[in-house]
Amino acid sequence: MADLRNIVILTGAGISAESGIDTFRGGGGLWEQHRVEDVATPEAFDRDPDLVQRFYDMRREAIQTKQPNPAHEALARLEHEWAAREGRRLLIVTQNVDDLHERAGAENVLHMHGTHLNAWCTQCDVRSRWTGTLIDRPECPECGARALRPDVVWFGEMPYEMERIYAALREADLFVSIGTSGAVYPAAGFVRDAKALGVATLELNLERSQGSNWFDESRQGPASALVPEWVGEVLRKS
Repeated sequence: MADLRNIVILTGAGISAESGIDTFRGGGGLWEQHRVEDVATPEAFDRDPDLVQRFYDMRREAIQTKQPNPAHEALARLEHEWAAREGRRLLIVTQNVDDLHERAGAENVLHMHGTHLNAWCTQCDVRSRWTGTLIDRPECPECGARALRPDVVWFGEMPYEMERIYAALREADLFVSIGTSGAVYPAAGFVRDAKALGVATLELNLERSQGSNWFDESRQGPASALVPEWVGEVLRKS
């Protein structure tokens, strides 16, 4: 750990599931109520915008009632204590569209799949903080157009901040994946990219993911237990 300087952490649905946010996969997952094709593609929005807006309005409302759990809080602690030391950097890349990392106190967070608490105006291309509904077609606070949609990356669209993520991986000494299925690309490929660059890799997940064999080490258990334990190890050894 003495030579560890730059850490990149990828988080997925598993870290927020313990805060009561439904996961997209597995038993009881969100997709059991709605098919992906009906709510999470540009074609779905073109075909039935009311259904899509209603679905995301429901998710946006639900997220605001949830609270960060010990895993989010531990990563925020690690970020603050790590960044306080000269020459060290930590980046949290999340596939989640909630704001629980930020509410736990983390600041250096990239939302590669967007965020429920933003609305994107397809007329003026401005993202605005949004906590209300979109189904009633409100005006864009910037340009006044009624062209707002959820600021989330749908299937078939390019994730955000990819150049910055790959740049961080090239500078990393350690890549950590927390609560991910290892099934959704390009995020599922980050561990292979890291290994090709000679970066150490660690998986913290409820169970082995589809990409577990690519990691140098894989630990299984609830994120709320594994993450604080790992963060404690890192801070003690550094």
